[in-house]
Amino acid sequence: MASQDWFDKDFYATLGVAKDVSETDLKKTYRKLARKYHPDSNPGDAAAEAKFKEISEAYSVLSDSEQRAEYDQIRAMGAGGARFSAGGAGGGGGFDDVFSAFNRGRGGQSADFDDIFAMFNQGGGSFGGGGGFGSGRFGQSSGGFRGFGGPQKGADVTARTTLSFDTAVRGETVTLQGEDGHPMKVRIPAGVKDGQSIRLRGRGRPSPDGGENGDLVVQVTVRPHPVFTRDGLNLRVVVPVTFTEAALGATIEVPTLGGEPVKLKVAPGTPSGRVLRVKGRGVTTKKGTGDLLAEIHVAVPSHLDAAAREALERFREAEPAENPRAELLAKARA
Repeated sequence: MASQDWFDKDFYATLGVAKDVSETDLKKTYRKLARKYHPDSNPGDAAAEAKFKEISEAYSVLSDSEQRAEYDQIRAMGAGGARFSAGGAGGGGGFDDVFSAFNRGRGGQSADFDDIFAMFNQGGGSFGGGGGFGSGRFGQSSGGFRGFGGPQKGADVTARTTLSFDTAVRGETVTLQGEDGHPMKVRIPAGVKDGQSIRLRGRGRPSPDGGENGDLVVQVTVRPHPVFTRDGLNLRVVVPVTFTEAALGATIEVPTLGGEPVKLKVAPGTPSGRVLRVKGRGVTTKKGTGDLLAEIHVAVPSHLDAAAREALERFREAEPAENPRAELLAKARA
C-alpha cells in the first residue's frame, strides 16, 4: 500500500542505485549502507540515525516487487505533474491535472474514475481524508495521497538457528546475525521443537511510513541427542537390562537429561518393550512438565563362557514347556 509522500521521495537516489538495479545488488548496497549508518555504529549521531531510517524505508519498498512496481508507477505519474491537493484558490493541481496524467498515451480518450481508482486503490487504498465519493475519498486536510487503514507494517525477516538438544529443552538466549550485519540476541523458549518457528514481534524491518515494525521469524533446527528423544513434553530413553534382571527383578540406574541418574525398580518378569515412567523428569515449559519414559530392552549376551552356557542348558530343561509364539501364530491363522 503506497505512502502519501512517495511522489516526493526518490528511493533509488537514497540508496544510490539505478532504477534497473537487480535484487542482489540492491541487497548488497543496503547492507553496506545499513552497517555504515546503523545507530549502534553511530551512538548519539542524530544525522546518522535519520539516514538509517531513510535507507531502511527505501529498501523496504524497493525489495518488495509489488511495492516497487507501484512506487515506480506513482513516481512516473508524479513526474508528469499529476498531484492531489486541496481545492480552492492557489490550491495546486486539481482534477484536470489528474485526468491529463491518465490521458497521456490514450489518444485523447477521457479517463473515468475507475481508471484513477484502479491506479491508486490497489489493496484498498483511498484518497486523503474527509467526505466519501465512490470507492475513494478526496479530503480537505492532508492534500496528499494516503493509504486506507493507516500506515503499513514493516516486512518480516526470517532467520535460522541450530540448537543442541539440551539447549532446545531448557531454553537459552542465542546470538543471531542480523540482515544489517549486526548481531542480535534472541531468547529461545524452553521446549522448542525441531522445525518449529518462533515469531518475535517488532524485531523485523521498519515500516516505510511510520507504522509498526515487522516481525522476526526464527526457524529452529534441533540436533538429535545420542540418548534421549522427544515425545511431546516427555523424554524417552531406551534402557538395556540383562535377562536375569528382567526375569528376577532388579533396581537399576536410569540417566536423566542434565541431571544425576535416578533409580528405577524393574519388576520380576518384565518383558522387553515395557515402558516405566519417572514423573516430572521430562521437558518443562509454560504449558507444564513432562515425564521421563524408560523403555526396557532385554539385552541378549553375544558371548557365553562354558559355565554360563551349561547353566542356561539346565535352565532350558527346567523352564515351562510353553511356546511364547503360540498366540501370535493362532491370530495369524484366524
